[in-house]
Amino acid sequence: MKAPWHLWVVGILTLVWNGFGAADYVMTQMDYAPYMAQFTEVERAYFAGFPTWVQATWALAVWLSVAGSLALLMRSKFAGIFLGIALLCMAATFTHNFFLADVTMPMIVGPMAIWFSLAIIIVALLVWNYARRMGEIGVLR
Repeated sequence: MKAPWHLWVVGILTLVWNGFGAADYVMTQMDYAPYMAQFTEVERAYFAGFPTWVQATWALAVWLSVAGSLALLMRSKFAGIFLGIALLCMAATFTHNFFLADVTMPMIVGPMAIWFSLAIIIVALLVWNYARRMGEIGVLR
C-alpha cells in the first residue's frame, strides 16, 4: 500500500515537535548554561532533584517519541509501540511532577505547567492513535 500524503506531514511535524523535546532534555541534562539561564534557580534545582526513576521515564519518553516519529517516516510497525511506551513514560513523569514531588511543577512554574503538559499528552495520544491506525490499515509494515 502506498503511504498517504498525511503520513509524511504527521511524521515530519512530530519529528520536529519531538526534536524540541529532545533538545530540551539534552540541554537540561547537560546543564547547558545559555539554555538553563531561562530558568530560575528554583526551577534548575527542581530539575536537578528528579529521582532516578523520573530521569529514566523522562529519557524514555523523549527518545521513544523521537524513535516513534522516525519509525512512522520509515513506515515501521514499531511506530505505535514506541509511541505507546513513550506515552506511558510521559504519564509516569507527569505523575511525579504534578502529584508525587514534594514541590510540584505547578508550585514552581504556575498554571502554564499544567497547560503545556496537557498539550504534550494530547499530541502524544493523537500521534499514538494515528500510528496505530496506520498500522491497522496496512500502511506500516
